[in-house]
Amino acid sequence: MNALTRVLIGLIFILGPVSTDMYLPAFPALEHDLGHGAGSAQLTLTAWLAGLAIGQFTLGPLCDRYGRKLPLLCGLVVYAAASVGLALTNSFHAFCILRFVAALGGAISSVAPRAMVRDVATGSAGVKLMSQLMLIFGLGPLLAPSIGSFLLDLGDWRLIFWANVIFGLAMFLGTLCFLPETLPMERRFALPVSGMVARYRDLSREPLFCSAVMVVSFATFTMFAYLSNAPALFEGILHFSPHMFAIFFGLNGMGFILGSQINARLANRFLFTRVMETGMLSVLVFCVLGVLVCLTGFAGPGDPWILCVLIWCTTFSLGFIGPNAGILALTHHGHQAGAASALMGTMNWTIAGLAGVMMSFLPTHWVGSTSVGMLVGISGCWLCDLWRRRLDPESYLSVRH
Repeated sequence: MNALTRVLIGLIFILGPVSTDMYLPAFPALEHDLGHGAGSAQLTLTAWLAGLAIGQFTLGPLCDRYGRKLPLLCGLVVYAAASVGLALTNSFHAFCILRFVAALGGAISSVAPRAMVRDVATGSAGVKLMSQLMLIFGLGPLLAPSIGSFLLDLGDWRLIFWANVIFGLAMFLGTLCFLPETLPMERRFALPVSGMVARYRDLSREPLFCSAVMVVSFATFTMFAYLSNAPALFEGILHFSPHMFAIFFGLNGMGFILGSQINARLANRFLFTRVMETGMLSVLVFCVLGVLVCLTGFAGPGDPWILCVLIWCTTFSLGFIGPNAGILALTHHGHQAGAASALMGTMNWTIAGLAGVMMSFLPTHWVGSTSVGMLVGISGCWLCDLWRRRLDPESYLSVRH
């Protein structure tokens, strides 16, 4: 897989996160212009996340039947067309429906790239390739809110969705012209609806697959616990200015990228299951320390930097978990990588989405709520990995190459 292909797959991979984060700064303007009251913009986010989960679940088997490229092209067309509607609509209900449709098409951007990586690499080679993609993936949450704010300064929220149209069409043309098909005809097979359901049922009943997917999902849960509460923590409690918050938010994004790139280097020297577990232990330690400094009064508006350093170390260490666990989940499913990738994406988004729900029940005025939420996520990640190790104690020998 050459450099252009890796970059293109990475850009396709970030379509979901970019489309999620870019329009967050536009929530107040959306609620005002579409006239549906305070808090209604959250419903559009729910519609988007629901479309991503359902879309991945349904598109995975199509990637195994028709290859990776054709479903990807079709999904990008649906995403771009729905984004045109989002940029033009004046109806809140139509906006929610179109957001759901855009997510159904955009969901292919999470399914196809993972399956394509599995088509060409496994073991440490797969970890290295996935970590390289995470370099681009990490830029999505890092840059998308700033791009959204910039577009709002230029015009209104509709510019954000015109930008989505341009991005979707650019990825369509890039896929059509430059992206190779990674699933040869002899490895494709047709499945009736009953066969698709049976395939998902079999995957969901496979403990090794589910345990690795749950590790990925709870690692994402940990990150979402931070992301969903970051504005309340840094601007509301620690009294960061918007400029300071943007700088620290960017530094955390760079920490995650740095961790994933070091992870790629380590994959050539060490068993990636060991690297993954070292990352989990590091996150667990930093989260516990974060809770302790908040409980003991060492973190607050007057002295935020200890907590800030611990959160940066946490996001850095998360870069050692997701790529490794994702490759581990797909290692033994090359014959059905599309379905396996789709089920992994659906479970990942579903579990990670619970982070925002959980954070809404934690006290918003306490400085330690973010650390508690992240501690819950990494504890779930650790328990799922203990489950995986018990099921397959020989995995340290079987997944190195």
